[in-house]
Amino acid sequence: MVAKQKILIVDDDENIAELISLYLVKECFDTKMVYNGEDALSAFETYHPNLILLDLMLPGIDGYQVCREIRAKSSTPIIMLSAKGEVFDKVLGLELGADDYIMKPFDSKEMVARVRAVLRRYHPVKTEEPAEDKAKCVEYEGLTINLTNYAVVCDGHPVEMPPKELELLYFLAASPNQVFTREQLLDQIWGYEYIGDTRTVDVHIKRLREKIKDHPSWGLSTVWGIGYKFEVK
Repeated sequence: MVAKQKILIVDDDENIAELISLYLVKECFDTKMVYNGEDALSAFETYHPNLILLDLMLPGIDGYQVCREIRAKSSTPIIMLSAKGEVFDKVLGLELGADDYIMKPFDSKEMVARVRAVLRRYHPVKTEEPAEDKAKCVEYEGLTINLTNYAVVCDGHPVEMPPKELELLYFLAASPNQVFTREQLLDQIWGYEYIGDTRTVDVHIKRLREKIKDHPSWGLSTVWGIGYKFEVK
């Protein structure tokens, strides 16, 4: 029997948490509900979730701080939930390491679809593929980006990063020296259905640069007024 994937639901509104749990249990997920930031951090250590649905406005430690503390030690996928729609909140959440962002009120089918999509990216399903398609991997001196098993190795050391960061890095590195606009990257990595703005791309590029320092023969370059490229010298 295949073990159910575990979703930690963190929301101070017990009715909303129970509703989310109901939808996910119906889709054969295992769920655990907590209602504040302190319990979220504790449950993360004991429950070992495959994904966290994290409300921003929590009593005590808020969602931003919970995200920050979990990201400091784990790349477990995090989807933030909020009734607040300001771009600032979205950007801050992404800067702290969230993988996606869902606005309340949300459609139950969309929520489940986003959970499945993020889990698919983080734990790719192993299927038999033609030999030429098996290795989705790009390599440069001192850098290996493997999209098949979602792994990055830089200067011999594994680099932890959420799925979206890895996908963005892989996409750019797979087309060296090609310039992509922010709109193109948003569409390619987040999809046409993603409701966000182009600052999302800037945030992820910033985070990639913090983790992957430029090499003498390659680096992430900004093309002012246009977008970004993976420059190979």
